[in-house]
Amino acid sequence: MTRKAFTIAAVTAVLALGTGAGQASAAEELIGYPGPDGVIWVPEVTGSSGFVSGGLNAHLDTYTTFACEGGGSMVVSFTLDEHPDRNPAPFTLDCPAGTPARMTIPLGTGLHGGFGAVVTTSTPTLRWGAVVVQPE
Repeated sequence: MTRKAFTIAAVTAVLALGTGAGQASAAEELIGYPGPDGVIWVPEVTGSSGFVSGGLNAHLDTYTTFACEGGGSMVVSFTLDEHPDRNPAPFTLDCPAGTPARMTIPLGTGLHGGFGAVVTTSTPTLRWGAVVVQPE
């Protein structure tokens, strides 16, 4: 199993434990599969949750994209275990009903070690998804 496949499988297991039956079937895909550049793929979660991972390649740029839909908003905060001086400030993403909103945050190069994101939604029915990519 590759590092990326293991990371995606581990995150899916953690999210399944954290969200249980709260996941909804998507009327519209929130965020697509990131392909071979993906480090994390969270296709859809309903309500507050988050993800953790490791294994960033310090030689590649890192980008994270969040998408949400459902009426309301979500607040995202990050932790970069080995780079606390580069933790992006928490941000709020407005999540309209009916059309997914997306935001991409560049994290830069030189990152390694563990990282995570915490997503706090304004309503328990808000749908969100995320990807972390390191394009080669």
